[in-house]
Amino acid sequence: MNRRTALKNLTMSLGYTVAAPTIFNMLSACTAEADTWSPLFLSSEEKHMVTQLVDIILPASDTPGALDVNVPQFLDMMYQDIEIKENQDQFKKGASIFSKKFKTQFGSEVAKGDKEQFETLLASYFDISDEETATVFKEQRLPIEKLTNPKIENRALYKFLISVRTYTLFGYFTSEKVGETVLNYDPVPGVHISCMPLEDVLNGRAWSL
Repeated sequence: MNRRTALKNLTMSLGYTVAAPTIFNMLSACTAEADTWSPLFLSSEEKHMVTQLVDIILPASDTPGALDVNVPQFLDMMYQDIEIKENQDQFKKGASIFSKKFKTQFGSEVAKGDKEQFETLLASYFDISDEETATVFKEQRLPIEKLTNPKIENRALYKFLISVRTYTLFGYFTSEKVGETVLNYDPVPGVHISCMPLEDVLNGRAWSL
């Protein structure tokens, strides 16, 4: 299975209720350069992990990538200011497990890992069959007390990876740059057309407003 398809299949809903002004204020604040910003929630090691992962999920091409719109900074602020303590702890646990898996596979610290190594490790978790994907989802839904130790670790690892992916997509598609330069954008929208063939939509892309 293609890793991008697997990533898509493993999408989980954010499930948060956040006031729109709060989200947009946070997005507007994410303007620091990728190499120089200081994280609020993430450790320096986690910052490197998140930066590599979001660049793999949405790399730059003929359109901006996740790093171009400061998705790592956005994720960091969301976990610092929005996420509940339980989810913060789960994120840290999953990140720690990912770090250990990286060191086991490559014999070096994750903070020194390059994009190719991260892609190789991710492939082992996302290039999986439909049956394995279904099992991952099932484990995510089960109460932790119903899982054995190996499955508890696996659940935490996937929770971390899925969270990074979810925030990557959320931060990317709600960013000003993508809204105005990638998606169809009209600051003063006109008439509402409820049903329109995709081929009639400009560039075949969704509207940002």
